[in-house]
Amino acid sequence: MNKILAEALALPVSERIQLVQDIWDSILPEPSAVELTDAQKKELDRRLDDDRKNPGNTIPWEEVRENQLRKVDPKP
Repeated sequence: MNKILAEALALPVSERIQLVQDIWDSILPEPSAVELTDAQKKELDRRLDDDRKNPGNTIPWEEVRENQLRKVDPKP
């Protein structure tokens, strides 16, 4: 295991989640650097179509994230 990964794995779970999010956010400005497979494109199209047909069946990302963080690091 390389040193950076070992250090990251030693962090508390909430900090690892934040690290992953920060890394992902650093990739977002370069979407062309990540190519999707045909299966991924098809799944995204399916999800977009489902969202258009059923707009009330979604949960905002902020709510999902907050719920997950609360499960990992519950605050008293």
